[in-house]
Parts: sequence; C-alpha cells; structure tokens
Amino acid sequence: MTEKKQIILRTEQLKAFYILEMHGTQKIVKAVNDVDLTIYENEIYGIAGESGCGKSTLLKALFNDFVPPLRLVSGKLYYRIDWEKEIDVTTLSPEELRQLRMEYISYIPQGSMSALNPVLKLKETYKDFIGSHLGDQSREEIFELAYKQIQTLGLPKNILDLYPHQLSGGMRQRVTIALASLLKPRIMIGDEPTTALDVVVQRGVIQMLKTIQENFKNTIILVTHDMGVHANIADRIGIMYAGKIVEEGTTEQIFGDPRHPYTQFLINSLPKFGDKNVRHSVPGSPPSLADLPTGCPFHPRCPHVMEICTQQVPEFSYPDEHHKVACWLHSAPQAAIGEGKHE
Repeated sequence: MTEKKQIILRTEQLKAFYILEMHGTQKIVKAVNDVDLTIYENEIYGIAGESGCGKSTLLKALFNDFVPPLRLVSGKLYYRIDWEKEIDVTTLSPEELRQLRMEYISYIPQGSMSALNPVLKLKETYKDFIGSHLGDQSREEIFELAYKQIQTLGLPKNILDLYPHQLSGGMRQRVTIALASLLKPRIMIGDEPTTALDVVVQRGVIQMLKTIQENFKNTIILVTHDMGVHANIADRIGIMYAGKIVEEGTTEQIFGDPRHPYTQFLINSLPKFGDKNVRHSVPGSPPSLADLPTGCPFHPRCPHVMEICTQQVPEFSYPDEHHKVACWLHSAPQAAIGEGKHE
C-alpha cells in the first residue's frame, strides 16, 4: 500500500507561470497553479488532462527546469536523495542540478527527434551522453555499457550503428527511453512518450516502460492525454485541469469511481468494446490559463454547477483512502447543494 512507501518527490503549493512581456504589458499564464503532489518510490504516477491544462509544464517544474519565460513563482520542490535527506532542489546551483540529472532523475521529452542529434549515429549520442556524466569511463567501457543496456531492453544489436532517421518513430522513442534509463535513475519523467504512435507501437513502448520500472524498482511520472495509456500502466493518476490537480486516486479509483465531473467526462468518452452508443467529450473548451474564471475553473463547462462554484475554489475532500477530489459536489455545505442548476 502507498502509505508504507517512501516519498521520493513532493511539492508544496507549487506555482510556475509563464511571464511574457507583450507590447509593454505583462501577460501571465498560470500553467502550474498551487499544486501539491506526493510521489512515492517504486510506482508509476500518471498525469492526465486535455491539451493546454498545464501537464507538460508541471513535468518541467518537477524536473526543476525553469527556463524563461517559465518562472518558479512560489512553492517548494523536494527530492529525497537518501533515506534521511530531503532537499528543496529549487535552491541548488546549476552544477548541483547537473549532478542530479540522469543519475537521480531523467527526462523523456515529447518527440524523440528532439532528444537525438540527427547528424550523429546513435552510438555517438550515447558516447557524448555517458561521457558527460561518467567522464572517467573509457570509450570501450562506454560502448559496453550501452550495448548491454540495449540488449537488456530487447532492442536490435546493431541499432547504435544507425542514424535517427533510419529508425521508425516507435523505435526512436524506444531508444530515447533507453537513453533516459541508462544510468538507472531513481525517477524518470516522461512527457507524452506514446504521442503519434499507432496502438501496436504504443503497446511496445508501454511494455518497455513497465520493464524498466520492474527491473529498477524506480519511479516513473508519466504525462499523457490518453486515458487508455494510463489504464494500462499507471498505479495512481492525477487529473489536471487549468493548472491544478482536481482529482487524484489509484487507477482503480479513477476508472471505477471517478468523482469530479471533469474526470467523469474523460472516462465516459473512452470507447468500449461492444458499445455502439455515441461517446460524448467534455462540453465547451478549456479556459485560457492567462484569463482563468473565478471560483472553480471547471464551472463554465460543468453540468452540475452551483453558485458556490462560481465564487470559491474548492478544497480537497477525501471520499476514500488515497482518493481526493476538489469539487463542491463533494465538499460543499449541505445547504449549498442544489442551489444551482443540475442538468
């Protein structure tokens, strides 16, 4: 059970905004807006939500990768480096961060070609990568480490002798994941690793991530808008909307007993075998993160909206162990229930 697991990463009221200067005025995009997360060792944690809800920015924040115009506005980000030491990594120097990355935490970017140099053979990319983190390794030791890992993950022996463009999209993605896992990091962060892949290739990528997690007993934090991928790989899922986590639970809780109306729409829009009924997506469009509505950010799209939803942001309530939801339907005073419209 998760309560017996060691916390490996957590945030406290994390706010990461894009602050843009436009024609003499400042535009603030609240991509990660007061997020509290607790991630455990030896689990796969999925982050789900529509495009534009802040998922990828949250991953950058968890990786402590704040490159302008993205700025850490407030909050804390803690990594547990060992059993007794937890550090706020937002206070570290660039050199201290470099030492942590790839050996303690690694990042699988969205789009494999962005991680691979198109004019270098893969073995040269591996050599540069390993050499930058294990500088005292000889060329022979580097290639031995790379080939051993490639074979362990079931990739072709000769793959390191190829250029990225000679591989299919799915194989490039596998190579990127293999590279991110090479130094056996305790945390791996993946940004839409199955995007633009057909379902058969997706399955192979998902299985590869599962194999890595089972072999290393590490933690994988995975962002994808595809709820089907989460159903197949995640232990727990956080549902993100308008820069906030609005529901979190085990995969069984999220799919078997979704409480937030937004989560219910995401689940109900999935196709089901033998069901020929029309599936309905979330009505309306996500709000602009630069111009959020007052109160609960989902209230303009919610069929159960009440007056209190338009005025106050709901706190989390806990319908079950390990399950929390930020919705006035579950946390409003009883007198407020029924004030608004119900469709």
